[in-house]
Amino acid sequence: MKHSFYDVKAKKKVEAEVTQKVTYGKEGNERYAFKAVTGDGRNLTAFVSKDKWDATRV
Repeated sequence: MKHSFYDVKAKKKVEAEVTQKVTYGKEGNERYAFKAVTGDGRNLTAFVSKDKWDATRV
């Protein structure tokens, strides 16, 4: 699945293939995110809603 990420080095939004779903924070206060990798090997992270995170299969 492709998702929109903000590339800090390029200073623009890019579309990349989601490689992983992760959570951050303690139980009861989680944040949900997608991870991806750019063509030159840099990591990208985009925080998303729980509904979108649950609906995505990676």
